[in-house]
Amino acid sequence: MKKISYIFCTLILVYLIGFGIDIMDIDAAQYAGMSREMMLSGSYLQVFEFGKDYLDKPPFLFWVSALSMKLFGVNNFAYKFPSFLFALFSLFSTYKLCALYYKKEIAILSALVLASCQAFFLINNDIRTDTILLSWVIFSTWQLAVWYKTEKIIYFFAGCAGIAGGMLTKGPIALLMPIFAFGAHFVMMRNFKVFFKWQYLLGLVIIVILLLPMCIGLYHQFDLNPQKLVNGKTGVSGLRFFFWTQSFGRITGESVWDNNANIFFLFQNLLWGFLPWIFVFVVAFSHELKVIVRKKGKILEDEEWLCMGGFILGYLSLGSSKYQLPHYIYVTLPFMAIITAKFLYRLCTENERPVLLKIFEKSHFVIFILLWMLVILLLFYCFTAPLLINAAAVLSFAAFLFIFYKKRSATHFIKMGLYTMIGINFFLNIWVYPAILKYQVGSNIGKWTSENNLPAGKTFTYRNRLSHPLHFYANADFSNKDSATELNSGDYIITSKQNLADLAQAHKTYYLLYETGAFKVSQLKLPFMNPATRKDVVIPFVVIKIK
Repeated sequence: MKKISYIFCTLILVYLIGFGIDIMDIDAAQYAGMSREMMLSGSYLQVFEFGKDYLDKPPFLFWVSALSMKLFGVNNFAYKFPSFLFALFSLFSTYKLCALYYKKEIAILSALVLASCQAFFLINNDIRTDTILLSWVIFSTWQLAVWYKTEKIIYFFAGCAGIAGGMLTKGPIALLMPIFAFGAHFVMMRNFKVFFKWQYLLGLVIIVILLLPMCIGLYHQFDLNPQKLVNGKTGVSGLRFFFWTQSFGRITGESVWDNNANIFFLFQNLLWGFLPWIFVFVVAFSHELKVIVRKKGKILEDEEWLCMGGFILGYLSLGSSKYQLPHYIYVTLPFMAIITAKFLYRLCTENERPVLLKIFEKSHFVIFILLWMLVILLLFYCFTAPLLINAAAVLSFAAFLFIFYKKRSATHFIKMGLYTMIGINFFLNIWVYPAILKYQVGSNIGKWTSENNLPAGKTFTYRNRLSHPLHFYANADFSNKDSATELNSGDYIITSKQNLADLAQAHKTYYLLYETGAFKVSQLKLPFMNPATRKDVVIPFVVIKIK
């Protein structure tokens, strides 16, 4: 158990290092900026973005982040800390749900699988609503599973509260995921009486009561003001948007969001998001399907099909959407972790399929070598790190080769995966991500304006609305000017260098105070990754003072 504790502590340490990384544009920086705006305005039931009505995500992430900023100030830590706590809570809930049906060792392994997959490292850094959502979903599933087993009503109340929390975080998907999981589970058990419990009506009442603050805010902000223009339309109902359009409207076509994603889009992103366990999961998933077919679609009273049902139906519902992003599937990660852990345990400790285990060990040894080489390439060439960090990376890679070249224990494969994911994410967090985010112009200029105490009332963007990172890191709100004739003596101007020609034509002279480079870091491309061609795609930005 001591070794397991050390592994979890090391994982948490890597997450915490990520607290020092700037908040990434677009989504995370937007949510951080809106949380700051909510904290400053005190408007918690009606949500705004730059003072304009906002109708997209529910408010829970903004609530907890705004509260954190009240306590810790406007900074990286304050925004990331609440989601980090929920991430830890999701690991605990995954462990507890798994322990209801399987050995303690499998339960621990399920939490380790979740904690070490690449997507989990990312959602502890690039904070969106998904970190909190998956925590609420696995918590509510665990609590309801305990209720079904014990019939103690306190667990039912907790499960319903978890569903409400998830709905306040990202909408109806938080209700649908437990329905998918338990619906599939009880159908496979042939237990149809459970679908007609009177407690479900009580559960709906609990959920509605907990959703009331948000619903009141939506009703007052939108339903009582049909003249407001939302996504180019008037007469938009905030309540209908939340309960229908934002989720189901993406399937029916009512939603304005559409990127023509196909049913395989989310799986393609799992290929890297669930590393290093994705190929084990695919085999484990196939094995579970074969078992249920062999059993003619029926499970026994002490078996579970929650995770398979939750993953399959959750994936199909999310994959049916006309608009998909890679992180949408992360809500299923705890279910995937439990499915994977069950199979991993049999593979590594019960020697169930020695040939398959050997294939995994050999193939993943090569995969992990490639991952280490990629990180070393990033450190040595793409974003040249200091000698100490480069030396540490090379020594870590050499240690990997020495330790794992030959099999030394039954859990050799698991140890390889944990060592690799912890190691490469340590170097990504400590150097690569910060190096990339040096080109996120809004955060860089925002921090510079804060350090140099530029007056907010005299500082403006010019023809470049740098949006949330600028305002968040400056902890100030800057207006935009679009004409050189609007610029006055003593004004501080933030703009791209190419716009300086406009000032010359308008006979405006200036002092150059600060210069930096800009690139959309959420859309990395090879010319940017290559130092030799980076200057061709990086746009120079400046801060000037009009004479």
